[in-house]
Amino acid sequence: MRAKYVLAEVLVGLWRNVTMTIAMMITMTVSLSMLGASLLMYLQVDKMKEFYYEQVEVSIYLKNDVTPEQRSDLENKLKADTLVERYIYETKEQAYENFKKMFGDAPDMVQSVGPNEMPESFRVKLKDPTQFEAIDTEYKELPGISTIVDQQQLLSKVFDVLGAIQSLSLIVAGVMGIAALLLVANTIQVAAYSKRREVAVMKLVGASNWFIQMPFVLEAVFAAVIGSLLAGIMLIVVKVFVLEGSLVALTNLLTPVSWPDVLLMFPILAGVGGLISAVTAWITLRFYIRV
Repeated sequence: MRAKYVLAEVLVGLWRNVTMTIAMMITMTVSLSMLGASLLMYLQVDKMKEFYYEQVEVSIYLKNDVTPEQRSDLENKLKADTLVERYIYETKEQAYENFKKMFGDAPDMVQSVGPNEMPESFRVKLKDPTQFEAIDTEYKELPGISTIVDQQQLLSKVFDVLGAIQSLSLIVAGVMGIAALLLVANTIQVAAYSKRREVAVMKLVGASNWFIQMPFVLEAVFAAVIGSLLAGIMLIVVKVFVLEGSLVALTNLLTPVSWPDVLLMFPILAGVGGLISAVTAWITLRFYIRV
């Protein structure tokens, strides 16, 4: 009987304040969408780091006047180095072929250089990509070596930019979340005020605070759960029509967003939205009922 009464009060409260309920749902949808996008970005950046750092190499470029003995000594040293997982020697001709493939859409640039302008190099895969400093210190002074380039340093700049985007999206989600919480609190206050006489009568007849507060709390939780579902649907729409549509080339380059990660956002957003809304509503009502 009590559950039936609470459910009826929830439905009446939602319909009585339908415009504020809709506004609360929309605000929760936007804020939770931003939160979901931020969480997906965090997951993607971690996956990208894992994927690209597995592919990262150290390029050891040789001088133009390197001798066969210097090249052979360097190769033997790489072969015996415990930090090196594998390596590939790239000749001038191979470097030029790779250059032509990379800049095939700029024929003038390709024609301006030849194989002799390309440096020989060793492409080294380290067992631990973070050990570049040890390799750089040990090899940079060896005869015949021109420069040593760590691809991880180039990737770190890209990940710094992605990290800044992560932080910005979290800040925006936080601001929207605060707006949603204020709207939840305001909606609960209006709903409680509109039923102030019923609340006063219930207190006089000995109803517990829990029993009085429950319909209002469930109203906030209901709006938050609906908002979280809409936020999840928005993430699906973005994945299907944006990430797998107009930006498919970019997402393939940055590793695609997986469906399990997107679907994982549904319970996370519902839990976060429902919990925060319930706590906000409960705190608001505690202050109200004490008056």
